[in-house]
Amino acid sequence: MLTTLNTSYTDTRAADLAWALGREPLPALATLDVEIGGAKLQLRLLGASHQVLLEEDRGTCSETVACIAGSSTPLPLGVAKRVGDWEYEFAARVEVLSPGQFAGRAQELLALVSDHPNGLAGVFPGSPHAFTALLAQRYDGQVHWRTWHAYPQDGQLVATRTRVGVWVPVGTSR
Repeated sequence: MLTTLNTSYTDTRAADLAWALGREPLPALATLDVEIGGAKLQLRLLGASHQVLLEEDRGTCSETVACIAGSSTPLPLGVAKRVGDWEYEFAARVEVLSPGQFAGRAQELLALVSDHPNGLAGVFPGSPHAFTALLAQRYDGQVHWRTWHAYPQDGQLVATRTRVGVWVPVGTSR
């Protein structure tokens, strides 16, 4: 699903993004509810930020990547931790692109996400390349989502990848 976000750009630099796990739902500009393989997800666009809420029989999980007032947790390159009965893995990278590369990558990602049934993308007024996009999938019994936060004024594209799966103690099989 592709939507135009009726707001000004609030997160203006990739360096301002912070990561948080377990936050309550924040006010969203657009949402998409998805059910994949028994897991319920709500993909949420928060300005140039995102929040994913996951609910499954084993419990809930909330991931937020946003400019969070008072947050002391900058966007990490990677996180791996146990959350209840789940294994949670997060990775982020910042791509720096030329204006031409950025425009091409933006068009490619917006087409991919907007045409996907489990995708949500929001573009900001004033620039077709200022966007935030989320895409969720399930495979190998795990829920995966990817996100992209575009900062065309700096030629920066922040890409994140998350995997949440059932925690399996060492020495046992799924």
